[in-house]
Amino acid sequence: MQAPVEAQEQGAEEPGRSASVQPLALGLGIVLMLVGSFRPDWLAEASGKANHGLAMLWFWAMAAGFVRGVGFIPRFWLWRWLFSGWAAFAALAAALAWRFAG
Repeated sequence: MQAPVEAQEQGAEEPGRSASVQPLALGLGIVLMLVGSFRPDWLAEASGKANHGLAMLWFWAMAAGFVRGVGFIPRFWLWRWLFSGWAAFAALAAALAWRFAG
């Protein structure tokens, strides 16, 4: 009975992919979480209203940083791309551009 379960668990990982902690992505997620928690006004417009587009990019970068940072790699290609380290940094770059350009 144990052999089929072990075979399934061994085949669960994609070949060539290693699920390990990524300190840079995890650090990004933690920093974005802290900034969003202690300075929520940074995600608002000058009038004080919430800037939902900026917040969406900011929290996407934070979520992707946490997901990739702890070493989780989704199986479905769309989630794998949306929560990759590259997507985290791209969302952060877009959020910073929105914040400082707008």
